[in-house]
Amino acid sequence: MASIGADLCRKIHPEPVDDFDRLPESLILLIFNQIGDVKALGRCCVVSRRFHSLVPQVDNVVVRVDCVISDDDPSSASSSGSAAGDKSRHPISSLFRTFFSGLFKPLQSLSQLINPSARRLPEDFDCQGEQSIVTHHSPTQVLKNFNEIKVLRIELPTGELGIDEGVLLKWKAEFGSTLDSCVILGASSVVQSRNSGCNTAIGSDNGVENDNGSIPESFYTNGGLKLRVVWTISSLIAASARHYLLQPIIAEHKTLASLVLTDADGQGVLSMNKEQLEELRVKPLSASSASKRTLVPALNMRLWYASHLELPNGLVLKGATLVAIRPSDHPKKEVACSEANWVASAFEEPFGAAARMLVKRRTYCLEMNSF
Repeated sequence: MASIGADLCRKIHPEPVDDFDRLPESLILLIFNQIGDVKALGRCCVVSRRFHSLVPQVDNVVVRVDCVISDDDPSSASSSGSAAGDKSRHPISSLFRTFFSGLFKPLQSLSQLINPSARRLPEDFDCQGEQSIVTHHSPTQVLKNFNEIKVLRIELPTGELGIDEGVLLKWKAEFGSTLDSCVILGASSVVQSRNSGCNTAIGSDNGVENDNGSIPESFYTNGGLKLRVVWTISSLIAASARHYLLQPIIAEHKTLASLVLTDADGQGVLSMNKEQLEELRVKPLSASSASKRTLVPALNMRLWYASHLELPNGLVLKGATLVAIRPSDHPKKEVACSEANWVASAFEEPFGAAARMLVKRRTYCLEMNSF
């Protein structure tokens, strides 16, 4: 009688069935790969034993860094105060102070963030635990939870380079064991055109001030050239620092086929494809003796400039500058043939249009020694 009663109870009140359990593992992994974000995956990891076993197999991972942890330097405030006092007396020192104070500490922080040896931090999630604890973390440690990463994107909370409000500075760099290419787009100011209702044809000269493509003499005397040099060196140092600090991640994850390190501001993008990642594993990078970054090789640079550049969406770039950079040992014929493609595709719109417009103007060639 007891068994009959139990069977009757099951028929009246059947046990709940989780339809998600009916999904094949391949489909769940497809969903997890669409999620990508390590924090969300960490929460999924503790939902069930099945999820616990599947999350480490995700091959498309996104790490969004909440904040960059740095050691506060109590002497920095006093040095900043004394620096302000002698700014007018030492213009060259002021230039270097502006350059390094806006660059060194963020790069130092980036080192502490990505390099696990710099500071021991808790992992973002641990599939062995009962709960998922989200903390400020090292991506190197977080990614140890994954076994088969193929596509990895790391997003910093902000760009490394401190720039004034209204100034445009964007860069995109590709690396193997060393720098393969870098494109930098800058402008001293970005404003909305009064005639924004009138569209400018992409790639035409209609949005460019009629200056025959030449750089005005004032560009060399009013600090314009010096500012562009600072932009270029700053971007290259930021890119080479990011590259250097990715070494432990690249070494540990042999399945990586695509790696992007960007920032929420959209200031800089470092990317590496499968061939470039393999090159770094086979041929170790050359480190700079001065700081924790990859040595930048001798470079050939091409520069384009427009004092006034109106984009199709109505934005106007004042002092628009585009710099395309390749190592000096790259074949010049190869650089010239592929230049239009890799320069124009470096930036998303509307700044891709700016690159396409600038690259049609007069080209200025420069060289830079290794540093």
